[in-house]
Amino acid sequence: MSYLFVFLGGGLGSICRFGIAQLLKRYNFDFPWATLTANALACFILGAFTAYVFKSDLPETVKYFFMVGFCGGFSTFSTFSSETFRLLQQGDYFYTGLNILCSILVCLFCIYLGMRLFK
Repeated sequence: MSYLFVFLGGGLGSICRFGIAQLLKRYNFDFPWATLTANALACFILGAFTAYVFKSDLPETVKYFFMVGFCGGFSTFSTFSSETFRLLQQGDYFYTGLNILCSILVCLFCIYLGMRLFK
């Protein structure tokens, strides 16, 4: 049964990530804002659920749905890596470094913020 909840949450997370990509696609940014936005939001949600799990007794199925499924489907390390590599191949070293730095710092901050707000 836990596999079903991971599957459903992952599907919903992937749809949300795709929606963000479609919304931001029309702006033709040189920087991969959609991936950074999805990853930051997924980290915030994961941080919030992590904090909430420590103080409550959520059913395992809810944890699997949101923490493993939704956040796993919503965030995307592979797309981050692919976009960073593309920037590097294009010789855009500024955006390459900015993407790496922002992704790490923003996502760590979002985990912290989610945990802090829902502690």
